[in-house]
Amino acid sequence: MRQPDLSEKLEILHRMVALGIHAVDIGYPAAGPGVLDHVVALAEEINNEGFEIEPNCAGRTHATDILPISEAQQRSGVAIEASLFLGSSPIRQFVEGWDLDFLVRATDEAVTLARGEGLEVMYVTEDSTRARPEVLSKVYLTAIEAGARRICLADTVGHATPWGVRALVSFARQIIADSGEDVKLDWHGHRDRNLGVINSLAALSAGADRVHGCGLGIGERVGNTPMETLLVNLKLLGWLDVDLHGLPAYCEAISKATDTPVPNNCPAVGKDAFVTSTGVHAAAVLKAMRTGDVWLANRIYSGVPADELGREQEIAVGPMSGKANAVAWLTKRGHECDEETVDKILAAAKRSDHVLEEDEILGLLSTAST
Repeated sequence: MRQPDLSEKLEILHRMVALGIHAVDIGYPAAGPGVLDHVVALAEEINNEGFEIEPNCAGRTHATDILPISEAQQRSGVAIEASLFLGSSPIRQFVEGWDLDFLVRATDEAVTLARGEGLEVMYVTEDSTRARPEVLSKVYLTAIEAGARRICLADTVGHATPWGVRALVSFARQIIADSGEDVKLDWHGHRDRNLGVINSLAALSAGADRVHGCGLGIGERVGNTPMETLLVNLKLLGWLDVDLHGLPAYCEAISKATDTPVPNNCPAVGKDAFVTSTGVHAAAVLKAMRTGDVWLANRIYSGVPADELGREQEIAVGPMSGKANAVAWLTKRGHECDEETVDKILAAAKRSDHVLEEDEILGLLSTAST
């Protein structure tokens, strides 16, 4: 995976705004002058375009990370939330040699410094899902007392299960209630156990105010919660009213900018997400298409309506296909559907070990016409 250049980051930002995404991590300015310049440029773009998306930057609970975020805010003239993170689990404490007093002190000093620099703060406990309750309670209350107005539970290693998420979010909501302050609660998930999306939904159902995701699930190890799948689920649940027609283009922009291929079977945006080659399925889709009812055709054999994403159902021809597949493929492309042609395509598909590509079928048509 490669780092996108500034023009690619700007394109992704615009596509995020079009999808109604509420907030964006615009970079880690402590990484170096080049990254800091990109952060400033992205913040300025948000301001100049009047985008309703809130920028934030991650940083450790160190002055060396906090001050560059402050510099980016000052240079751009745009409010940037500082997402300050600190490891909280016993395993991290053991490796680092940290005790609770250190965690409390580091939390207080970092949040106080950031607030003194005029930054809004989201305080993030890394590895929250493996942390002791008494530790989370102490450091969150410390962060809130120092001025943090958002706290974040982070499933840093993808450890959590949905019922664990619900319990942890409820626990954190009680901490906020006990503080007496108006504090928002975030959930940040990873997908090491492939539970990123369901855990995010569980967090929202339990009272989280915001959940995090990354396009194509890009992130450490096997990645973060995939934003595209999260958005599809939020839309279909009726929890978010957004236009998802730009979702494929958003994912394609990220794919190109990071040299990360989109898997063919990626939900919603993969090449094969709405392709049907099985005969029984294709026959039903074809009948639905012939009614002229697009709504029906996009739902007869799909839990995700293709038209919600600006896509459509596709019928392919392969070893498990029937005549309906060949007829549908030919009809869509304006070719004759005589019995000889249909039988020839279907016979070739039955002999193959894969779904026929377009050039293979066109080659068969060319042979038939000579």
